[in-house]
Amino acid sequence: MNILLINHYAGSDKYGMEYRPYYMAREWVKLGHNVTIVGANFSHLRNKQPTCREEIVDGIRYVWLPTNSYKGNGIGRIVNMGLFVLQLFFRPKAILAGFIPDVVIASSTKPLEIYPEKLIADRYKAKLVYEVHDIWPLSPMEIGNMSARHPFIRVMQAAEDYACRHVDKIISLLPRAEEHYLEHGLAKGKFFCVPNGVVISEHKSKVQAASESSEECLRQMDNWRRDNYRIVIFAGSHGKANALDVLLSAAKYVQLRTKIVLLGDGPEKASLKEKAEIAGLKNVVFFPRVPKQEVPLYLEKADVAYIGLVSTSLFRFGISPNKIMDYMLAKKAIIQSIDAGNDIVCESGCGISVPAGDGKKVAEAIDKMAAMPLEKLAELGKNGYRYVTKNHDYRVLAEKFISYIS
Repeated sequence: MNILLINHYAGSDKYGMEYRPYYMAREWVKLGHNVTIVGANFSHLRNKQPTCREEIVDGIRYVWLPTNSYKGNGIGRIVNMGLFVLQLFFRPKAILAGFIPDVVIASSTKPLEIYPEKLIADRYKAKLVYEVHDIWPLSPMEIGNMSARHPFIRVMQAAEDYACRHVDKIISLLPRAEEHYLEHGLAKGKFFCVPNGVVISEHKSKVQAASESSEECLRQMDNWRRDNYRIVIFAGSHGKANALDVLLSAAKYVQLRTKIVLLGDGPEKASLKEKAEIAGLKNVVFFPRVPKQEVPLYLEKADVAYIGLVSTSLFRFGISPNKIMDYMLAKKAIIQSIDAGNDIVCESGCGISVPAGDGKKVAEAIDKMAAMPLEKLAELGKNGYRYVTKNHDYRVLAEKFISYIS
């Protein structure tokens, strides 16, 4: 089967986020399919931008459409989006260069590209599949408080409605989203869920040796363990969405010998460090951002991993965070502070789930886990590992995706 996947922000191990299109496509190639990914040559998500128009990465053909660079969410980003869509409208033959798709996967977050993607699918008599990462335009409406009457929202809503009426299938990362799409015109039986996944085969092989700065931090963690501290870690971006202020609030109430490590960087880090200093939180330590390949070294030293998200009604459709799966793959017991339509931590039996935004409940969960024998924490970690390897291996997910669209 010839698969055309169009994702504005598509990346790879070579460039960085986003990774899902790459991991899926790599597995499809192994299954004998031909895959072309079309993306923009500039994305704010990537660590490195492609400099060529076309290349082959692990058997996947990438076509990079020329767009402008930008910073933030201003006019530059809007121009970038517009350039990408216009090229799909007016240059499909040049972009595909003889590639005749059997299926077109509309994989970008925003639905605006569905119009040229529908034309491409019709031109080649291919199936059209809409892959949903986030629900748009509901996301900016509920998170950003944008009005349904805003011109931008109206345009995006029309695109989502068009997609629901014209696609052959919707594949969503969100397990509870079917009802939303049925309300917007999707026919019953066309919705399927394929969540985010992990690359099990690469988990250990791509672990990088500790840098000099990491060696110092890791030695510090070893010293805490020798002093009988339990270590709770958050590894990732320090942004508002991660609700790390809740973790700082919890630190004030923790009773047992515990060190809380915040590993990473982000727009909220300076503010969080200031809050921790003002509150005199001696049990909270901030470590700098490290390469993705070094993160497992830190997780190995920790006893418990933490994940939190801000409370929003949007999560009623479910969530599929990569961070939880990375923690599970590292065999860590997990404390989750999230309100969502699904609960992977409880379902897998790998930890404790508490309401979003409740620092005291998070503190109770930390104390409860700190009081557990190491053997019990290891057992919880193994539960998560068994769950994620069974349900979220990209090899399995890629096969499931193909079965849904064939």
